Amino acid sequence: MALHDLAGGRFRIGDIDLTRVGYGAMQLAGPGVFGPPADRDAAVAVLRAAIDLGINHIDTADFYGPHVTNDIIREALFPYADDLHIVTKVGARRDENGGWPHARTPAELREQVHDNLRNLKLDVLDVVNLRVGGFDTPEPGSIAEQFEALAELRQQGLIRHLGLSTVTAEQLAEAQGIAPVVCVQNLYNIARRDDDALVDLTAQQGIAFVPYFPLGGFSPLQSEALDAVAKRLDATPMAVALAWLLQRSENILLIPGTSSVAHLRENVASAALDLPPDAQAELDAIGS
Repeated sequence: MALHDLAGGRFRIGDIDLTRVGYGAMQLAGPGVFGPPADRDAAVAVLRAAIDLGINHIDTADFYGPHVTNDIIREALFPYADDLHIVTKVGARRDENGGWPHARTPAELREQVHDNLRNLKLDVLDVVNLRVGGFDTPEPGSIAEQFEALAELRQQGLIRHLGLSTVTAEQLAEAQGIAPVVCVQNLYNIARRDDDALVDLTAQQGIAFVPYFPLGGFSPLQSEALDAVAKRLDATPMAVALAWLLQRSENILLIPGTSSVAHLRENVASAALDLPPDAQAELDAIGS
């Protein structure tokens, strides 16, 4: 069954309709998101399977690898279907030790946009997210200079839409004073719900909220509670965690990553998993 036939549906950002269950391409690179994958053919197969399942929303970044993930996307999917939308992010780089230092000067951001265009073989990027904070936590401060640099590239026609990653509500408001923001990509899941208010705010404004790490940061006790619900529903913990996110708010879009076609199919199936009220209440209690 194709994803568009499942419960996930679509969400419109700007002039683009994205499937609410997308695919996060980070795991296509090697261990630690560094270097090539052990099996490049398998990585290509996962991307093609995502398209076969009806996914039209691929999330990537040219610093994955670096460059590796975008090269694989191009190999697997170019020429791209008209309905396929690739979302990328800028604002970081990889160092020789596999670290993720910031790369957020206007010149660095412009270079990264052009790297994405070249390696994906695109003339225009559908959505570019400015990564602001650290790996999982926002960092306070003005983002005006950085967002203005991307807004200029949007005005030049190299970017259709702009988004933000790992930001605060204040940074979202600052960015909106410069150019429209169509999505926010922050860490959020059942256990890590610091952004509950931001989910609600973006929903009110028609902005997509794209959580990453759907199973990150769980304590053993929380994991046991999730496992218990999953066992009762005859589903995997990941499927339940993803279903909870889909039911949390209609503006939430998912980008779970995997290097396995089997796991990809399980993730897509989460869109059809209807959590009954008692299960929903148990899962809500995990993050309270």
